[in-house]
Amino acid sequence: MRPTKKVSESYTEQQYLIRPTYINHYGRLFGGELLRWIDELAGIVARRHSNSLITTAAIDNLQFKAPVYAGQMVVLVGRVTYVGSSSMEIRIDSYVEELDGIRRPINRAYIVMVAIDEDGNPVEVPELELESEEQKMEYESAIKRKEMRKQRRIDGF
Repeated sequence: MRPTKKVSESYTEQQYLIRPTYINHYGRLFGGELLRWIDELAGIVARRHSNSLITTAAIDNLQFKAPVYAGQMVVLVGRVTYVGSSSMEIRIDSYVEELDGIRRPINRAYIVMVAIDEDGNPVEVPELELESEEQKMEYESAIKRKEMRKQRRIDGF
């Protein structure tokens, strides 16, 4: 029997103060910089869940909802939403946090990570113990996203 881990055991938040080096010529945060942070945080969440090396297998449902400007603070929140035998779907929500602590959503992404050994071979990950109705609904949605990813591969994109 595989071990289990709770969603809360790998839940991770990361904050970034937006400096001029992160800004594009339009005065907004580079989308690629945010994508890098999302991928990095997804890797941390997956590593915490799997206790192993990981690699990114897919990034999908990346939706930019609002711009970010220099001087603002971005908060990324990551959690596991689904696990297979060696793969994990990680949800990353990104927010701008205002001075009063209010968070305004700017992005949501789903990333598929795979646990690997030192030779790059997939390894089994712990099952996911769901702690709330919200997590159960997210898990069911993740199954649908997994099927859509499979269909896109079959269709060639």
